[in-house]
Amino acid sequence: MTLKNLTVLSDYKLGHLKLRNRVVLAPMTRASADSDGRPTERMARYYASFAAGDFAMLITESVYMDDKLSKGSINMPGMTNESHIQGWKRLIDAVHAKGAHIIVQLAHAGALSQWYRDQDVTVAPSSYKPEGERVLAYGQGGEYPAATELTTKEIQELVSDFAKAASNAQKAGADGIEIHVGKGFLHDQFLTEYTNSRKDQYGGSLENRLRFIVETVQAVKKSTEEGFVVGVEISQYKMNNFGFKWPNREADAKIIFESIANAGADYIHVTDYVAKDPAFGEIGGPTLAALAKAYGKIPVIVNGSIVTKEDAEQVLQEGGDMISIARTALANHDWPIKVREGSPLNPFTGEMLADGPTIKDYEMLNASELPQIKPE
Repeated sequence: MTLKNLTVLSDYKLGHLKLRNRVVLAPMTRASADSDGRPTERMARYYASFAAGDFAMLITESVYMDDKLSKGSINMPGMTNESHIQGWKRLIDAVHAKGAHIIVQLAHAGALSQWYRDQDVTVAPSSYKPEGERVLAYGQGGEYPAATELTTKEIQELVSDFAKAASNAQKAGADGIEIHVGKGFLHDQFLTEYTNSRKDQYGGSLENRLRFIVETVQAVKKSTEEGFVVGVEISQYKMNNFGFKWPNREADAKIIFESIANAGADYIHVTDYVAKDPAFGEIGGPTLAALAKAYGKIPVIVNGSIVTKEDAEQVLQEGGDMISIARTALANHDWPIKVREGSPLNPFTGEMLADGPTIKDYEMLNASELPQIKPE
């Protein structure tokens, strides 16, 4: 296959969005917002650098969606007020000026919140104390506190808050939002049986444990205008339980992916450690992306140790429609250009995260390249 004929470099239509290729920036914690959650010029120059590097679509780092207990880490950006909207508008305009689309990822960390300035209280579907310890780079470190069980009313308020945040993202000019329902975050805590012992409509059967996800997708679709893209990121593993697999394997995958698609999601973003590996470990078994495509029957973005063009082509042949890259993207803000030109890729090294999850000077465009962004 010649470089010209690579699927990953071909254009793609996601809803009404015309993508110049199938390369997506994966969401990555950057901890670079102002202390009040407002996006900064530094963030605008960082995201615009990927757009200038020919990424077709960028998915932002996780963004908190209420002013209560959704924040997951220090200096996390928010989407809850007019100041946030204006900060995001500057960033989004900078990305659009470089020809890329941008999706804002909305998230609630739940029991896995890493940091709160004034309190150390977390919420979850049921009262439980998460295993493991928090990541010092994301906050204060140490053990997780025991989470407080959400009431039914509070769950329904959270659904509304996600819808309001999505509406705010649309006001800021985003092309869509992505709901983070994987890696052990709040929606995943509802989905996972050992963190959800509720006896009401949000607990028990898999269908009930999916209810919070389904209601959130439906509420976001209702709160945003037609054509606004709504995606869902999901994984089996959790940030504090790397080896977790859905207990009923493909039977669970069928129900989960069908439910997300039937709720109205426009795409499913599946994340695994190695996207090319079988979802449940059996030699020759289907990948998570293949299962998402087979049962969701909507566009699939694939993430997980995709480094080379060969990696990308393989996962696209096995059920993916787009790829998302994270660590390799940090080392190669121009990955699509390098692949097109056949240029060597810079290797990702741990030194790139040596100071924690924050934006480095070399990762940004010069301010002069963004004339519409005024220094703060």
